[in-house]
Amino acid sequence: MDKHFIIQQITESKIVAVIRGQDGAEAAELSKAALEGGIRAIELTYTTPHIEEAFKELRHTDALLGAGSVLDSETARHAILAGAKFIVSSHFVEDVAALCNRYGIPYMPGCMTIREMAMALEAGCDVLKLFPANHFEPSFIKSVNGPLPNVRIMPTGGVNLDNLKSWLQAGAVAAGIGSDLNKAYQQGGYQAVVELSKKYMQKSAD
Repeated sequence: MDKHFIIQQITESKIVAVIRGQDGAEAAELSKAALEGGIRAIELTYTTPHIEEAFKELRHTDALLGAGSVLDSETARHAILAGAKFIVSSHFVEDVAALCNRYGIPYMPGCMTIREMAMALEAGCDVLKLFPANHFEPSFIKSVNGPLPNVRIMPTGGVNLDNLKSWLQAGAVAAGIGSDLNKAYQQGGYQAVVELSKKYMQKSAD
């Protein structure tokens, strides 16, 4: 898939499920529940042990698979070979940006300041992850787009059903949802994640 087509798929879906599990099998189960609930973009985080098992399990689904918590170019390459179509990290890593550019893979680094965002833009990043988003108000996007009108922001960390609409209306191109899905799984299992994912997709479409 072309890099810009992948970005388009993410921005059209509006929701990225950030999946963390106790192991690869649990991450795969969580991902399948999110997919059943209508979320297509799945970010499998490398903080999950044996996450490659989840990539293997999900490669034949219609999920748009990405990798999160990627801190170096070696991990990014491992993820791409495992089937990741986009790469996400908690902060900007120059080597990861270079590798992703080389292979035409979207890289979405976590940024908090104008300086970090400008560096990421200059390194070829098209969508930036505002992380942790719970330190900001949705109006922050408009403030950023003043000096940096080309910045496209995906808030992650602290986005929930109550504030999702505010972020999207403020200009967020997508939002990363993580802890809510994990809490639902711990409390109600697979079906709880399916139902919560449906609510997120409905809220994003309202």
